[in-house]
Amino acid sequence: MSGFTFKQFKVEHDRCAMKVSTDGILLGAWANLSDAKSLLDIGTGTGLLALMCQQRSNDLAITAVEVDEAAYNQALQNSANSPWPNINIVHTTIQAFEYTKPFDVVISNPPYFNHSLKGQSNARNTARHTDGLSFDELINTFKRFSHSGSRFSLILPSIEGALFIKLATQNGLYLNAHCRVKATPNKDISRSLMTFSYLKSDIESSILCIRNLDNSYTANYVALCKAFYLKM
Repeated sequence: MSGFTFKQFKVEHDRCAMKVSTDGILLGAWANLSDAKSLLDIGTGTGLLALMCQQRSNDLAITAVEVDEAAYNQALQNSANSPWPNINIVHTTIQAFEYTKPFDVVISNPPYFNHSLKGQSNARNTARHTDGLSFDELINTFKRFSHSGSRFSLILPSIEGALFIKLATQNGLYLNAHCRVKATPNKDISRSLMTFSYLKSDIESSILCIRNLDNSYTANYVALCKAFYLKM
């Protein structure tokens, strides 16, 4: 099977280095979109995050940026075949991307492997490694395309997440929400869902477990993702 079928759309990912993953689904379902009119998706890949956010908020004006040509073309295809063919998908690096108005929400499932061994696929390396988009650049990108009330949501492995929180704080951002994710009750925390802004607040902290010990989805995961999964 080349794609992943959701309730309202299908995502083909045979030409993308990074396939549809639980990370992307988590972020697309969890990110705070309240009162947002515009959204920027950095490194859209298949277009998954853009499509999920468009389903959640039909009036949201979404721009999605992708550097890899094959992934860009596949994101165009996935958007065209969805109920939302008007998502603005742009083929460029985020560093070269230009836009006249700031976005209310910036979202990203970014590359995160800083020092790990690389494979033979250049596209997959670009998608997984921070060489082309460092955490500092990611933070600066948010600052470049945001206004005083904008929010930035992303997902990272927990170790990289701790590093990102430190860097974001040093750059004048505040962590507003932090959801720590574990695969099963007996596993360690593996992922951090985070929302940052320029506004200081009490951190909305939570833990999300994806599966029960019998491998069924937990009630919390179902509540978060049931609008998207076909069989949930």
